[in-house]
Amino acid sequence: MDSAVYYDNCMVKYSNVTVLGKTQIKNFITHASPNNATDGARFHQDVVKLFENLTAEAADGGLLKYATGTVIGPNATVTYGLVQCTPDLSNQQCTNCLEDAVGQLAKCCYGKTGARVLLPLCNLRYEANRFYNDVAVLPPRPPPPPPPPSVTGGKPKNLTRIVSSIVITTAACAIIAVTICNLAIFRKKKLLQASLESKITEISILEFLEYSLDTVLAATNDFSEDNKIGEGGFGSVYKGELEDGRLIAVKRLSRDSGQGEQQFKNEVLLVAKLHHRNLVGLLGFCLEEKERLLIYDYLPNSSLDKFLFDPTKSALLDWEKRYNIIEGVARGLLYLHEDSRLRILHRDLKASNVLLDNDMNAKITDFGMARLFKPNETQGNTGRVVGTYGYMAPEYVMHGHFSIKLDVFSFGVLVLEIITGQSNQNFQQEDGVYLLSYAWKSWRDGTLANIIDPVLLKGPNSLNDIFRSVHIALLCVQKNAIDRPTMSQVVLMLGSSSLTLQVPLEPAFFYHSTIDASKEDSNRSESPLVSVNDVTNSEMVPR
Repeated sequence: MDSAVYYDNCMVKYSNVTVLGKTQIKNFITHASPNNATDGARFHQDVVKLFENLTAEAADGGLLKYATGTVIGPNATVTYGLVQCTPDLSNQQCTNCLEDAVGQLAKCCYGKTGARVLLPLCNLRYEANRFYNDVAVLPPRPPPPPPPPSVTGGKPKNLTRIVSSIVITTAACAIIAVTICNLAIFRKKKLLQASLESKITEISILEFLEYSLDTVLAATNDFSEDNKIGEGGFGSVYKGELEDGRLIAVKRLSRDSGQGEQQFKNEVLLVAKLHHRNLVGLLGFCLEEKERLLIYDYLPNSSLDKFLFDPTKSALLDWEKRYNIIEGVARGLLYLHEDSRLRILHRDLKASNVLLDNDMNAKITDFGMARLFKPNETQGNTGRVVGTYGYMAPEYVMHGHFSIKLDVFSFGVLVLEIITGQSNQNFQQEDGVYLLSYAWKSWRDGTLANIIDPVLLKGPNSLNDIFRSVHIALLCVQKNAIDRPTMSQVVLMLGSSSLTLQVPLEPAFFYHSTIDASKEDSNRSESPLVSVNDVTNSEMVPR
C-alpha cells in the first residue's frame, strides 16, 4: 500500500514498505493544457530536447535533484520547464525516472502548450508562463561614489586626490565585504549540504538494516522459550532461522532498559559502521510495537565466559586457542581506538562480551555502553559511570575520568582471567587478596606458576609465553592510566618476544575493598547502565 499526493509546490508520499531508492514504481499521472501549439511537431521536439538537457542537469545537481530552463520556439515563444527527483535517488535512478516521465509526453500531451507528468519519485512540468521561482542571489553592488564637490577656492588638485582616495578605499572595502559575505554564505551552504547528505546516508543505512517484526517473530517462533539461548539485565537472546535458512541471534532488549528510540538508532548506526574480523557484525534491527531488537549472526560457540569458567569446557581451551583469543581481542580494541574512521571507547569489555566463532576466534560485542570520541578528543569526564564492576579502571570509578586507557585496563583484567581460568569477581584468597594483586605478587615473587590454569600446565605449552602474557596484562592494570600502554603497544608486545617489557607497578584493586554487595545493589538501582557481572552475563550475543 503506497500513495503520493502532489500539489503545486510540494508532494507527500507514504508507503507500508521502504520508499527510499525504489524506482520500480511505474504508476504515473498526466495533466495537459487544452491549448495546442501552432506547429505541434516542432513544439514537441523542442520540449523533449529541453527536458533531455534538464534531466542531465537535475541528475548531476547534487542533493536537490532539481533543474529549470527555457526553450524558444517558433515566433519567439518561450516555454518554461521544470524537472525534479526525490533527493534519495542516485544519479542513474533519477535519470531513469525522468526519462520514463518524458516518454509519457508523446502519449498524453503531444503538441500541448503545457503539461505535467507526475511519478512517485520524480515529476516534470512545462508551461507558456513562468511558474517557478528561480531568482539568483547576486552580491550587492558597491555604493556609487559621491559627486565631486564644487571647488570655489583653495587647492583643487589636493582635494581631488583626497576624494579619489576616499572613493577607491570605500569601493575596495565594499568589494571585500561582499566577498567575505559570499564566502560565508557558500560555506554555510556546503555545511548544510554535508549535513543533509549525512542524514540521507543514515536514513539509507537504517532502511537497509531494518527487519520487520513479522520476520523476526517467524524466525524465533514468536520468541519461544525453546529458542531462548541467553538472558541478562539487558533482556533476552533468542536463536532464530530466516526463510533462507540462515541462523540468527536476536537480542530482545527489555522495555525498562532506559534506552530511547533515538539512542537505539544511534547504537545501530554506530555498530553498522564498524567492520573488523574481531568485532561482531550487526545484521539488522527491528523497532516496532515497542520492541527493540538487534539481529546478529548466530555463533554456536557462545561467549568466552561459558568456556573459561566452566570446569569441563575450559579443558577445550589450550594455550594456542587462548593466545589467539587474547590477540583477537587486542586487535579488535586497536581497531576501535585507532584504526576505524570513528574513535570508540567500548567501556564494557569482559569475558561475556567476547563471542567465539566456529574456529574459536574472538569477536567483541555489546556496544550499548560505547562512547564515540569527538574529533581530536582523547579523554574526558562524565557524571554517569557505566560498565561492570571488576573491569572498570579506578580513575573512572572514582572520578568519572575516561580515556582509551579505560579499555586497556579491562583488557588486562580479561587476559589474567584467560590465563588463570578464574573470574576476577569470584577470585579471592583467604587473606582477602584479589586476582590482580595476587597475580602481581606472584610475578614479583617469581611464583607465577601458582596462578596458571592447571589445564595450561598439562600440555607442551611454552611457560615463557604464558608468563610474558601475564607481564603484559599487569602493565595494562597499573593504577595510573598514564603508566598503561596503548593497544597499539600491546599488540606490538604480544607479537614480538624480543621487546623488553617494563616493570609493572602495583595494580589498582581498591574497588573490591570499597564496594561491597549492598553498595553494588544500590548503584544498580541508581544507574541502570552500571552492572554487576553475574547480572549482565549473556549466553549468546550481548548488546
